[in-house]
Amino acid sequence: MAAQPRKLLSDTEQAAWIGFLTVHSLITRELDSRLVAVHRMPLVEYEVLLKLSIAGGRMRMSELADAALLSRSGLTRIVDELEALQLITREPDDSDGRVLIATLTAAGSKRFLAARRTHLANLRQLFLDRLSDEQVAGLGEIWHAIAAHLPPESGRRQRRSRQPGRARAPAG
Repeated sequence: MAAQPRKLLSDTEQAAWIGFLTVHSLITRELDSRLVAVHRMPLVEYEVLLKLSIAGGRMRMSELADAALLSRSGLTRIVDELEALQLITREPDDSDGRVLIATLTAAGSKRFLAARRTHLANLRQLFLDRLSDEQVAGLGEIWHAIAAHLPPESGRRQRRSRQPGRARAPAG
């Protein structure tokens, strides 16, 4: 059984929580803005291309939604946009026609790699370069410790998904 939460946060707890929320919001908003300005690609589209690239260029739509922490309908809207730009394709799975597979196109891979250079440079400038190697390692340990105690389903959105252009957590 979970421990009873305290009614109020201490000043230290509140500073940690509000700091996390503020930094997350400011960094993702700026990363999104910079990707749109240079590549006309919102951060959420970049992240979908990133997840496809990591998976070798092909992924079931349901697995892609989970990997990108998007609802199925939210992913569908983003994939519709990426498909219209000819950056990905969707086709039925050969072994199960009910399943759709998203595939990164050659144009999508090229566009992703160009956006990735910009994204990583901005991620370093806005976040990583502000911290020592020890602080970065510490944050990695902190996020791992927290994530290890969250249910796997917690990343999946249960409510209406965000607008496709809305920024979220930064990824590589």
